[in-house]
Amino acid sequence: MSTSNTKRPVINYGGLFIFWYINAMAFRLRKLFIMFFCFSLFGPASAQSPIRYVALGDSYTIGTGGPPEKSWPAVITQRLQKKGVPIELVANLGREGWTTHDLIGYQLPVFCKIRPDIVSLLIGVNDWVQGVDAPVFEKHFHFILDKILEVVPDHKKVIIVTIPDFSVMPAASQYSGGRDISAGIRTFNQIIEKEAGLRGLKVVDIYPLSQTMGRDQSLFASDGLHPSAKGYALWADLIEGAFN
Repeated sequence: MSTSNTKRPVINYGGLFIFWYINAMAFRLRKLFIMFFCFSLFGPASAQSPIRYVALGDSYTIGTGGPPEKSWPAVITQRLQKKGVPIELVANLGREGWTTHDLIGYQLPVFCKIRPDIVSLLIGVNDWVQGVDAPVFEKHFHFILDKILEVVPDHKKVIIVTIPDFSVMPAASQYSGGRDISAGIRTFNQIIEKEAGLRGLKVVDIYPLSQTMGRDQSLFASDGLHPSAKGYALWADLIEGAFN
């Protein structure tokens, strides 16, 4: 039989390309779908954003008497990080000598701008030292808590710390104004616990612990008015539980 007149099959390269392209795109879409599905299930655990923490307060918060990295907010952050908790102290806004009035005027605006995930508050000793009346302190503290909750509505992420009894510190008498330090601080702490309780907020009471610190002078800084790094570490031991 002669093959000279046999017709060769015509290959439609355009059709093959379209077929290949459609299958390739389908493969890519399936791959993207699987990746999206897996991320929706496991993404938060494997790519979790850091927990952003802001500390509000005065010299006891900023850690006056020791290096900044030894303040109790910094120490707690470091401890949690070592445990694998993705927490970051984005700002310690504490300032030496500041009162609730100062916190409202200067710290709260910064806090509201940062909008952290978790916040701690230790304020009030300078209100008492400067002679702020208890009703005024209560009004200020009331306002501060309400403002904090506008930014951090999850009550479990708002940590309130009572004022330490600084009467045990060597230089305490210079700041008493002839008043009973322990009684005065206790009155302010009652306000703190009352206002926090009305909002269902957790309170860490360091007042009793602070009263025992006079037994060990190494717990005080050289200024005789603030804890040393060792003293702040003791506070961190107690406050850390509230973060867990």
